[in-house]
Amino acid sequence: MCRNIRPLFNFEPPVTQDEVRAAALQYVRKVSGYTKPSKANEAAFERAVDGVAAVTRELLASLVTDAAPKDRQVEAERRKARSARRFGGVQAPQTAQ
Repeated sequence: MCRNIRPLFNFEPPVTQDEVRAAALQYVRKVSGYTKPSKANEAAFERAVDGVAAVTRELLASLVTDAAPKDRQVEAERRKARSARRFGGVQAPQTAQ
């Protein structure tokens, strides 16, 4: 699936509505193939994002766990460390314009 979609369950502080919507937007972009839909498809695209966000909120509200909530800062640092190991901290070369 899309690498930009992050796990949203069992974090402290809890997931925000903006984070849920951002994940839904990433999913719909991936599935539709559109970064920004045309005017003709804009309404369908927004309905899809709203629907995926609603289902995601419902899912997150119904999940249960005995595990302690994960700390957002610690998880972000782990992602950065994994990325640095994977890509060696090298940035992509700039393209000539």
